[in-house]
Amino acid sequence: MANVGNTRLGAAERRAQLLETARSVFGENGFSATSMNDIAKEAGVTKPVLYQHFASKHDLFNELLAETAEQLETHLRDEISAGATGREKVERGVRAYVSFFDQSPYRFRVLYGEGVRTDPDFSQRLNRVEDSFHEFAAAQIDIEEIDQQHRLLIARSISGMLESGVGYWIQTGMALSASEVAATLTALLWGGLRIKPANN
Repeated sequence: MANVGNTRLGAAERRAQLLETARSVFGENGFSATSMNDIAKEAGVTKPVLYQHFASKHDLFNELLAETAEQLETHLRDEISAGATGREKVERGVRAYVSFFDQSPYRFRVLYGEGVRTDPDFSQRLNRVEDSFHEFAAAQIDIEEIDQQHRLLIARSISGMLESGVGYWIQTGMALSASEVAATLTALLWGGLRIKPANN
């Protein structure tokens, strides 16, 4: 990231710049191995300037986590809502999820990296956004025979599959293109969604 710390920025611009810098540093090193000094140095500011905007590393990461999760949710909602058919909604949703992390793989580590699920504040922040999206995603499943609880089960399972698949893609160096990953996951999801679950 370009060092722009010596450029005079307004408070909102500086805060946005610090969050963007923190995303890359946390994404590269993980939460535990990153210090406020690392972020200040990369941003080209002093630690006192960083602390003017964020009280602690925990507070900074918590805000970054919330921002990233909300950006992903908004991106997915917009793309899925634009789909006219079930197949198109699946295609647009998967493509949106893959492209979000293709544009910035560091986002994945911020959302799903070490410490996120074990820290109460972090997990609560992420869970709130995920719960909201799962309710939305469940409502997009247009199969009359499936009730709300089963729709939520499917929505959460889809999220887990996408997280696992995209995580593997990123961890193994992103050798496949984003379009190849999206096409493969879409084919898998659509094939599964076309099979109605048996009634017990």
